[in-house]
Amino acid sequence: MSDTIYQFEATLSNGENINFRDYQGKVLLIVNTASKCGFTSQYEGLQSLYKQFESQGFEVLGFPCDQFGHQEPGADAEIQEFCRLNFNINFPLFKKIEVNGLDAAPVYQYLKKEAPGIMGSKTIKWNFTKFLVDKEGKVTKRHASTTKPADIARDIKKLLAE
Repeated sequence: MSDTIYQFEATLSNGENINFRDYQGKVLLIVNTASKCGFTSQYEGLQSLYKQFESQGFEVLGFPCDQFGHQEPGADAEIQEFCRLNFNINFPLFKKIEVNGLDAAPVYQYLKKEAPGIMGSKTIKWNFTKFLVDKEGKVTKRHASTTKPADIARDIKKLLAE
């Protein structure tokens, strides 16, 4: 299990600690998010995917991050409220983290290693980079910020069917 997503823990925006083992057997879409980004409207698409596939064993995990253009300046409670009010988000949102650099969250160090970007890049380029994880806890795909959530639905369906 050491080479899967299940070796990690993270803290939800409400302070609750989550062990990724709780997601065993589920397909995950892990996304670094921001409230003041040109891609912020993707929250709507992420919520739509969550609503569509949640009953089949799918989770969206949102990780707010302020490393790109200071586009997530708020505190965790403010971010949660923004997402609930503007996009009716009910998938898990975690405490604000860093995804790049020395202080990058361990789960993001793992995601970047397992699914490098273009030309092997081990960094996240911008907000709303999306990682798809299969039911076994293995990272299967990395999607760029520009990939709309709806465009990932086919990949999610395929993983849910496996």
